Amino acid sequence: MSLSIEEGEIVSVVGANGAGKTTLLKAIAGLVRPTGGAVELRGERLDRLPTHRIVERGVVRVPEGRRIFPEMTVRENLELGATPPQARRKRPESLSRVWDLFPILRERARQLAGTLSGGEQQMLAIGRGLMSLPTLLMLDEPSLGLAPMVVKEIFQTIRRINADGVTILLVEQDVMHSLGMSHRGYVLENGSIVLAGGGPELLANQHIRTAYLGI
Repeated sequence: MSLSIEEGEIVSVVGANGAGKTTLLKAIAGLVRPTGGAVELRGERLDRLPTHRIVERGVVRVPEGRRIFPEMTVRENLELGATPPQARRKRPESLSRVWDLFPILRERARQLAGTLSGGEQQMLAIGRGLMSLPTLLMLDEPSLGLAPMVVKEIFQTIRRINADGVTILLVEQDVMHSLGMSHRGYVLENGSIVLAGGGPELLANQHIRTAYLGI
């Protein structure tokens, strides 16, 4: 496959289970090594770097299923996100930004993360990713298992994060929400890109409407 993300964009990758969406994000993050081709950020090869060096370059992945540390507090989970040297130096400012985006997390700061609701845990996972000071934030199924009102809040926050200058690569099965908010999108089937275009353009595509929206 071949895809590109311009700075400041929200780009969605949609597809059925098993299409390769999560593998794509893992390859960009250095958790899966591609057998060919290259992953580049601003002309620098990332696929030759260890994962922690990729994070230091500003490429941060928020995994599917949240993957928080349940026996640690909300604040401790967030502080763990600020591991790159540049992020450690700006930890207070980043924490303040996360509190602003997710006020409920400030209220829950001393609470064990495992006692949070599903929506609050997703907010925590996104907040932890932001603590690493990403220039590219990769979100894997952020709406998975959440109530509709919480999903709406999560997507509004993603828009706000993007408006603050963070480029977003979004993997999401909620096609209506993801493509509706994206500048561009790619449709992945069996490890290959079969469609690409603007978000609204893809939403109007009959293949998308039939395969993913049931229309």
